[in-house]
Amino acid sequence: MEVCRISEMVLQDNAPLPDPAKMNGNSNKCNLIQLQTTKVEEKSDGGERNGIPSIASDPVKIEGTEKSEPAVVTPEVEYIESKDLKDVDDVDNCVKSLVVELGSKDWVTVCHALNNVRRLSLFHQESIVTILSDIVPLVVKSIKNPRSAVCKTAIMASEDIFRAYKDSVVDSLNALLVQLLLKSSQDKKFVCEAAESALMTLTSSVSPLLLLPKLQPYIKDRNPRIRAKASLCISRSVPRLGDDGIKAFGIEKLIQVGASQLCDQLPESRDAARALLLKLQAAYERYDHSEMPPLPEDNTTALSWKHFCESKLSPLNAQAVLRVTGFSKEVTVVGSS
Repeated sequence: MEVCRISEMVLQDNAPLPDPAKMNGNSNKCNLIQLQTTKVEEKSDGGERNGIPSIASDPVKIEGTEKSEPAVVTPEVEYIESKDLKDVDDVDNCVKSLVVELGSKDWVTVCHALNNVRRLSLFHQESIVTILSDIVPLVVKSIKNPRSAVCKTAIMASEDIFRAYKDSVVDSLNALLVQLLLKSSQDKKFVCEAAESALMTLTSSVSPLLLLPKLQPYIKDRNPRIRAKASLCISRSVPRLGDDGIKAFGIEKLIQVGASQLCDQLPESRDAARALLLKLQAAYERYDHSEMPPLPEDNTTALSWKHFCESKLSPLNAQAVLRVTGFSKEVTVVGSS
């Protein structure tokens, strides 16, 4: 009898273990998850214990259970030309949310709001004219944004603002102007081109009598690139004054601006100065000088211009201006013969 009991015990000990995949109807995945949970429970605060690895340091991948991470999609901003902009659907709601969206931390929202500024400026100018003083500082903030998409869209918005509101933006122009001068001299070509286009629209939209006093301080800026861009803007603005406007503004002020840039560091600034001086010379020679003291009969016009330059400029500057204007006249005469 005792021998039989021992045999039964031996048979039970040698019986095959149950298949984990068939226990309680659970799948192999569930048992692996349970095993992994057991390992977590047995892990001590200090890390591994009894040879059981930490999940954090040695994770067990379960086939079919891992979830694929969603692909990160970077939104693309479309730079829409002014002529291709469409009208907004709801003007009132667009205006109400405009300032808040311009100040958003989400750059995509900001770009959308900037394009709405452009649409409203083109199609509904009166809708934001009363909040223009709130909008312009936010546009300036966006121009400073390191993200190029935001920066360029803001520059395009400033151009449409110039085109739509003209002289109405003069009071808010200072901060906007310096940023455009900076961006127009940057290395990023597409940002630089957008800023140059905005400056050209500025000089053709805003009255030169109002714009020139804003530009004059920048020809003395420490940054030579800013000086050059300011000189170009002045050179473009002066012809819009006309002869009477030049005289009213003060041709002596403008000739001093041109003379100061003739010896500037960058060729762009020097070329703009030459163009400005030639325009001033042409305007001066069209003036009625009947009230001026009589001059020698020979080459009266040239001497009157010479007399004016020497009376308004230092000897060195006067000599430089006369060299530029006199040489240019000689080239024109030779080319026309």
